[in-house]
Amino acid sequence: MTKTFKTLEDFLGTHFIYTYDNGWEYEWYAKNDHTVDYRIHGGMVGGRWVTDQEADIVMLTEGIYKISWTEPTGTDVALDFMPNEKKLHGTIFFPKWVQEHPEITVTYQNEHIDLMEESREKYETYPKMVVPEFANITYMGDAGQNNEDVISEAPYKGLPDDIRNGKYFDENYRRINK
Repeated sequence: MTKTFKTLEDFLGTHFIYTYDNGWEYEWYAKNDHTVDYRIHGGMVGGRWVTDQEADIVMLTEGIYKISWTEPTGTDVALDFMPNEKKLHGTIFFPKWVQEHPEITVTYQNEHIDLMEESREKYETYPKMVVPEFANITYMGDAGQNNEDVISEAPYKGLPDDIRNGKYFDENYRRINK
């Protein structure tokens, strides 16, 4: 994808893969103006995936976007995308319980909201583990808004490479192997 991002509409519907400087790899989709989907391929909660996460999505200035949300786990996330530079800065605020029990969150969150909320109440929240990192965007795809095929299965080894190598989506941005 070679487009230049100028407006919020340019950003919405874009599918990204990026790797933080600490080595954690994430896949993230701006589903629409208030919802994001994502898969985590590496790092402390690698294997976790989420769809239909409500988020605040704004354009700060031409080509620069801020997205923030709070998960049912109590984790807060703030991302600043600079897609024209293939960069972003993210800050993740993990509650103490996620740092101590990350395995609880490594699942398809949408099917386990009760467990996330129960764990948030059961275990300690503070002090939070703050992870501020820059990342390099290694893939951008124009998936269109509200495309349910983008993040529709659990992460697996090699999935980001399948996407980057054109083996995962067809020309209409639909999954090839369902």
